Amino acid sequence: MPSAADQTVFRDAVFSTRDQHHDAVRFEGTDFTRAHAEGHTFLECSLLGGTLDESHLEGSRWSECEWERVGGVGLTLAEASLVEMTIEGCRLAAVSAWGSTWRDVTVRGGKVDFLNLRGARLKDVAFVDCVVVELDLQEATVDGLTFEGCTLVSPTFGRGRYAALDLSGATLRSPVGLAGLKGATMSRMQVVDLADALALELGIVIAD
Repeated sequence: MPSAADQTVFRDAVFSTRDQHHDAVRFEGTDFTRAHAEGHTFLECSLLGGTLDESHLEGSRWSECEWERVGGVGLTLAEASLVEMTIEGCRLAAVSAWGSTWRDVTVRGGKVDFLNLRGARLKDVAFVDCVVVELDLQEATVDGLTFEGCTLVSPTFGRGRYAALDLSGATLRSPVGLAGLKGATMSRMQVVDLADALALELGIVIAD
């Protein structure tokens, strides 16, 4: 990631064509509300304190980028690619990222409501000290995904491949699809706490 002095400050969020390339651009306080950047490539770019309400980033490609203190509702990242990226202190909601690819991504702090990662491919991704409400990981292919100091509210699993999915550092509230978590890691206490829910999903009757 280049220093701030090496980045070009760009506050205009109006993109005239598809498939543009942005190299070492610093989007500082940029309002991306309802902006269209489908298929754009962002290399070594920074989004600082901006807004992504109803922005369209379908099929966009992000490499060695950072988002910091970004807010947004109704953000679309369907089939986008995020590689070697950090997302820090952001408040996002209704994020549609189905079919996206995440590799070497760290999400630290902040909160994400309604994160749709259905069918996504995630490798070496870490969520740290954040709250994620209604995370959808159905049909996802996971090869290294951790949650450290996180709270996951109503996460949904199932029909996915969950190699190296480590949930042991998270607080799980009302998870769905526990029976489909083959290959995942959970703490002993989590397994005990969720035993009734797991038994219900498996159709096991627990006799008192």
